[in-house]
Amino acid sequence: MALDPALLCASLSVVERRANQASAYFYAHLFANNPGLRSLFPVEMAEQQDRLFAALTRLVVLLDAPERLDAYLAALGRDHRKFEVRPEHYPAVGASLLVTLREFCGNTWTPAVEKAWTEAYSVISQAMIGAAAAVPPATPAWWEARIVERRQPLSDLVVLTLAPDRSYPFVPGQYLTLCSPHARRVWRPFSIANAPRPDGTVELHVRKVPEGVVSTALVDATHVGEALRLGPPLGDAVLPPGSQRPLLAVAGGTGWGQTKAVLEQVAHAPRRTTVFLGGRSGGDHYDLAAVRMLTERHPWLEVVLIPGQGAPGSAAVRMMQTAITDRGSWAGHDVHLSGPPDMVREVAGLLRSRCDAAGELIRHDPLPTTFCRSRPANSADRFLMERDVCWINRTELGI
Repeated sequence: MALDPALLCASLSVVERRANQASAYFYAHLFANNPGLRSLFPVEMAEQQDRLFAALTRLVVLLDAPERLDAYLAALGRDHRKFEVRPEHYPAVGASLLVTLREFCGNTWTPAVEKAWTEAYSVISQAMIGAAAAVPPATPAWWEARIVERRQPLSDLVVLTLAPDRSYPFVPGQYLTLCSPHARRVWRPFSIANAPRPDGTVELHVRKVPEGVVSTALVDATHVGEALRLGPPLGDAVLPPGSQRPLLAVAGGTGWGQTKAVLEQVAHAPRRTTVFLGGRSGGDHYDLAAVRMLTERHPWLEVVLIPGQGAPGSAAVRMMQTAITDRGSWAGHDVHLSGPPDMVREVAGLLRSRCDAAGELIRHDPLPTTFCRSRPANSADRFLMERDVCWINRTELGI
């Protein structure tokens, strides 16, 4: 079916100018006409309303990139299994979406626009339903996991060891999404901080973020024995299979957890590895015992600590950049980056532009931006800007 990106883009531009009101209208219509669906959503809906238009914008932007669109829809479809979304829910969502678009497009809504959105939603829903149906039946939509160990090295940071109720297959460098009983139906991504273990446990390093309902619950309210719900492992920030190139890893803050998982994997097939571990203060090096243990056990591993000494984010990143460039060229290295998005973005650019690192050998999670509520002057500018919610893009598997 041929879609019409121009019509979809233009109509969504009109609606997006009143995104908050349109989102509220959409969910009010959906729940009024399908009250049974309300239980599938969080109690607090503000973030969910942001998520709706961020996802719609992403879908429209990707219409000109069919392969990326297919991958995005497949990832969304698989990920929605953990939300308990079933095929019969999609028509109700589509009906409320069309009613909302018609209402907020006003006199720009035409039969051609309605046809374009009807066809687009059919493609979207069928792709998501098909991706969910293609998941092997034995693959759980989620895992229940008990907290078996809890360590709190800092007041705003906790290290949790979880025991899933069944085998949880993952590759070092991946992340998972997690839901806590303290914030029901709210899912957030966290990097897995270990390579697969014989006992099947999973380690997470969680720092509390401002207004973060899940991270706050995990740091302040969890206890050993509590059950959490885990979504399937996600992400492709993993080492290239079979590579024996030297490895450069750069980590900041709790990005150390993902790096630690990768180092545990490298230990099974050692190669020369250099890690730059940064933080905004000395306290950010919260797992020094594990760092020392790894360096003492493995002569192929060098870890360079970069204390931020209380520097703000940009200053701490500059200190990291200086330490990296002082070593000269990083040509021919696999590169793994993990940590705050601003650090990862700037270090990746530095390695490509000044350190001879090959872009195709640099791995990291997708780099999200904060939801943008500014209103550009025209629809062309509107769809060129990045306006994604930071905890959505990590489900895109590197798109």
